Amino acid sequence: MFSLQTVPVQDSAAVVADSTNAFQDIGNEMSSAVDLITSGEISTLGVQMVEHWNDFLLNVLPSMVKALLLFVVMYFVYRFLKSLVTRILQGSKKVDAGLESLFLKTFAIVAWVFIFVMVLAQFGIDVTAFLAGLSIVGLAVGFAAKDSLENFISGITILIDSPFRVGDQIEVDGTYGTIDEITLRSTRLRTQNNQVMVMPNMLMINQKLINHSLTGILRVEVPFGIAYKESTSATRSVVMALTQGDPRISTEYPAKVVVVNLGDSSVDMVLRFYITESVLEIPMKAEYTEKVFVSLKAAGIEIPFPHLQLFIDEAKGLYPQLPPASSGPSNSSVGNTW
Repeated sequence: MFSLQTVPVQDSAAVVADSTNAFQDIGNEMSSAVDLITSGEISTLGVQMVEHWNDFLLNVLPSMVKALLLFVVMYFVYRFLKSLVTRILQGSKKVDAGLESLFLKTFAIVAWVFIFVMVLAQFGIDVTAFLAGLSIVGLAVGFAAKDSLENFISGITILIDSPFRVGDQIEVDGTYGTIDEITLRSTRLRTQNNQVMVMPNMLMINQKLINHSLTGILRVEVPFGIAYKESTSATRSVVMALTQGDPRISTEYPAKVVVVNLGDSSVDMVLRFYITESVLEIPMKAEYTEKVFVSLKAAGIEIPFPHLQLFIDEAKGLYPQLPPASSGPSNSSVGNTW
C-alpha cells in the first residue's frame, strides 16, 4: 500500500510532451462544457459530469486516500525520530547549541522532502523526473544566490570549527556582545545596549574576532595613574586590598598591581585580576575602576589629571626694558613742557 511506484525514466522532451498533452486535455474538457451550456444541452453536460465523477471515485480518490494515510503515518514517524535525535544531541557534551540547531534543521528539511516525494508517488507521478527537474532548479538558484550560498557554507564552517558558541562573549567589528543564535546564514550578537546585531556568517569568519569566553578564564585590567610624588608601594597596598575576599576573582592566578608606563603627567599603573565567568568582565571592570578611585582618594594619594608645566629660563624678551641713562639734566629739574 505504501510502496513507491517505479516509473520508467523519461527524457526531458517526453516529460514536456506529457505535460503539454495534459493541459490540452483539460482545456478541451472545459471548452466542451462551455459549448454544452451555451447550446442548452444541460442533460448531456450532467451525464459527462457523472462520468467524470465516477472516474474520480474509481481512479483519483483511492490514490488520495493512500497518500493521506501515508502522510499521517510518515508524519508520526518523523515526529518520533525528531524527538529521538533531539534527546541524543542534547545528551552529547560535544555538540553545542548551534550545531544542534544545524542538525535538527537539516534533518527536518530532508524528512519533509522525503515525505513530499513519497506522497507524490501515490498519484503515479514520475518522481525521478521530478527530482531531476528539482536538481536543475536548485543549481540555477545556487548561481543566483551566490552570497547566500557562501553564508550557508560559512555557517557550516562556524558550527563545525567552533571559533565561538552560543553564549560566548566576543568582540567583532568593534562591537562587544554575547552570541544569541547561530543560523546557517547569519550570527546574532546581543550588544551591551540589549540590541541584536545580525552579522552574515561570511563576515564572521573573514575578519578579526576576539573570543573572551573560549579559554574559560579571563584577565581583567583596570588602568589608573598616580602623581610622580606618590609611592608606588603604598599605592599597590591600597589597591590590592580591594580584591581580598571577592569570590568572583579566581584564586588560581593572583591579582597584581604593576607599573606599565611613565606618562607625561602620571605614573601609569594597572590592576590585573582573573575571572572564570566572562560575562562579568564589563561590570567588574566598571566596579573596580570606581573602587580604585575612591580608595586612592581616601588614602590621600593624588590621581593627577593631564597638565603641562612651562619653565622659562633667561627669556629676556619677556621682561620690560628700562630707558638708557642720560648725561644731561634730569626731567625733574627742567619741568614739564607742553
